[in-house]
Amino acid sequence: MALDLTKTAGQLYTAMPSMREQWGSHLRALERAAGHFATADPHETEARRAAGKATWLAARLDGALRGGFAPPPLPPDHVVVAVDGSHVDVDRHAAARCFLINIGYVALRYGEIPHAELRSEPLLCADEASLALRDPQGVREANIEGMLLGMHRAVMEIEALADAVEAAPEGLPVLGLLDGTLVLWGLTGGMDFVREELVDRRLMHAMDRLRAESQRRTLAIASHISRPRSAEVVNAIRISREVCGHETVNCDANCGQLRRGERNCDVVGGVTDAALFARELEPGERSALFHSASSIVTEHYGDHQVCFFYVNVGEEIARMEMPSWTSEEGVRLAHAGLLAQTEKGHGYPLALQEAHEQAVINGADREYFARLLYETVSSERLPAPTSQKARSKRTRFV
Repeated sequence: MALDLTKTAGQLYTAMPSMREQWGSHLRALERAAGHFATADPHETEARRAAGKATWLAARLDGALRGGFAPPPLPPDHVVVAVDGSHVDVDRHAAARCFLINIGYVALRYGEIPHAELRSEPLLCADEASLALRDPQGVREANIEGMLLGMHRAVMEIEALADAVEAAPEGLPVLGLLDGTLVLWGLTGGMDFVREELVDRRLMHAMDRLRAESQRRTLAIASHISRPRSAEVVNAIRISREVCGHETVNCDANCGQLRRGERNCDVVGGVTDAALFARELEPGERSALFHSASSIVTEHYGDHQVCFFYVNVGEEIARMEMPSWTSEEGVRLAHAGLLAQTEKGHGYPLALQEAHEQAVINGADREYFARLLYETVSSERLPAPTSQKARSKRTRFV
């Protein structure tokens, strides 16, 4: 065993006093955040956010901050479709430069004619045209690997969800589920032609298709985030007049020279939205709708702005992100459908569990794929170099 657990346990024990102190500070900040959450004026706070310059990403408020919405009834006849993905990244130690994406699909029909469809679709990209995004106006290019491959896969998942929704039986309400966020955070600071390809040409087209479906039937497209770490609602409280204390919101000008703990808003610092709503929501309830103020969304998502709510599913507070064009009926379907799926999945939506099982590329699959790649390339009498590092991992000398 390479890890010395005895030494690790000793270090963990030494860290306990600091962790207990941090937990106590967190509880005090949470208590203060809950108090300000109850008294902050949402209309004034939104006006301050819109006119100010905040360091924090604060949610755009559209109405009340507080208030829990009880779970609505779920239509007995409905369809839940879910999509998830997994990938094998480009590996310089492999026999050939390529990546593999596996998309898992699930369609579950409930009601008088129950039906289930589960499948996966792999996509191997090994040719030069598929391994990079290229600037049509110049010579720049971006290799599809690492973070860019993750965004490429995320867009593929939404495209696959549009396919699944369009294939759902006519006349039935449809809940479409994704895992993770709708916001492509990796675009921050990226090249413009990458954004144009991923967002303008592909993501927006897939969202247009989904919006068209929402005009034909009750449709909820919801991206589920388990144990979210976001603090956008708490950040809105940070810039409220009663917490911030400054006449206008300008974090750099007002507090740029102050250290952490010296700013007025640090009284609620470190509190997540999930921690706040764990106090505010009863099991089954959801929060009000909030809107993402991310520059990625506001500047590049056009008609497909992102809104979100938090819901107490019993075991945890989950975050659900949706297109802002979702109807009130669609929001109710997302709320009721999520609770039903979470109950069936014992804490996590059943359809997403099954989509993950269809999509996942486990360790054995990855090893088999690496061998298959090497053997196939070698059988075609093509160079199949592997690094000495990769060879050393397959061969143990001691």
